[in-house]
Amino acid sequence: MVKAVVGANWGDEGKGKITDMLAENADIIIRFQGGANAGHTIVNNYGRFALHTLPSGVFYSHTTSIIGNGVALDIPKLFNEIKAIVDGNVPMPKILVSDRCQIVMPYHVLFDAYEEERLAGKSFGSTKSGIAPFYSDKYAKIGFQVSELFDEDTLKEKVARVCELKNIMLEHLYHKPQINPDELLETLHSYRDMVAPYVCDVSAFLDKAIKEGKTILLEGQLGTMKDPDHGIYPMVTSSSTLAAYGAIGAGIPPYEIKQIVTVCKAYSSAVGAGAFVSEIFGDEAEELRKRGGDKGEYGATTGRPRRVGWFDCVASKYGCRLQGTTDVAFTVLDPLGYLDEIPVCVGYEIDGEVTTDFPVTCKLEKAKPVLKTLPGWKCDIRGIKKYEDLPENCRKYVEFIENEIGYPITMVSNGPGREDIIYRKSPLSK
Repeated sequence: MVKAVVGANWGDEGKGKITDMLAENADIIIRFQGGANAGHTIVNNYGRFALHTLPSGVFYSHTTSIIGNGVALDIPKLFNEIKAIVDGNVPMPKILVSDRCQIVMPYHVLFDAYEEERLAGKSFGSTKSGIAPFYSDKYAKIGFQVSELFDEDTLKEKVARVCELKNIMLEHLYHKPQINPDELLETLHSYRDMVAPYVCDVSAFLDKAIKEGKTILLEGQLGTMKDPDHGIYPMVTSSSTLAAYGAIGAGIPPYEIKQIVTVCKAYSSAVGAGAFVSEIFGDEAEELRKRGGDKGEYGATTGRPRRVGWFDCVASKYGCRLQGTTDVAFTVLDPLGYLDEIPVCVGYEIDGEVTTDFPVTCKLEKAKPVLKTLPGWKCDIRGIKKYEDLPENCRKYVEFIENEIGYPITMVSNGPGREDIIYRKSPLSK
């Protein structure tokens, strides 16, 4: 059975924890898109880890962790990450890398930084990890697949050809030093040596695993709002963040994806620029940021303070719909215990009219939140294992949001640890 774990919102919803938790009963975990530009924070019995490329199931000895063909693979970052978890006393995981995966080149990172510098105040809030230049080259058909590292003649010719193109841009657009093709080729040889033991025909491996009845988890990065087609374009990422893309980014038939767990945070947060209707500011925001998450709301990759806001029912309903949600995992509920009252965004006012449908970006920029206030529960809910043992106002908060978004909340996370989870049978579940 294939399951997907994806985000409903802007990313940072707590997908890493949910994947880590579900991986206990999985055989294979796959990253199917994105790169090392965002991270998943995992807290388990080995400690606290920030993962960027590795799937969140690497902490179990019985699992195979796969980097799918849809991933932007930064090879040195992947191997630094492997070293970091092994140095943290985690057993060496079994890792496979798709031979069709494409490589983040050193110049992608440079071009990302140069373009942000060139755009200045009109930049996209990039993490400068090379992701947009990487996907741009992939679709311009001048990217490098992992498999090409092992064909020396083709590699040498392509390096020379691509450097010629890139050096014109470096000289005339960015006025920066040019790339030396010989040095780049040597770098790619070092990449080849690092990745060689892990390279595999992942699609064939997964086909066999599906036929053998293995449990496979697809792990998405970021969330619906960052999808280049359905998100807050242009302030989006460069690969599809939707569960449907999991079939493409892993190399499996779409009909094999039977369960889609969409992760929603109990309030909203976002890293980077773009429309964020329920955002709050000042002392109110700083208090929520400080109490939120595991160690506060700061990006796992960048360390940047996350923008925070109240739960957005409009964005979350839309996000769940686009993902094809079968189950909602409702995370980071415990920090809200300090509030007397909890506002929830239930609609957008745009040009004097209220809507509960998520609009296109130009209309979104004009939207004002329509808020409904719910009573808080004013206590710590960590350690509670049964849904019925949660305070009444806490349950009412969960059920109100479930009714607003129209998708079943079947898991409630009330702490950062693997065991901090409450399973619930929702009345909306089939």
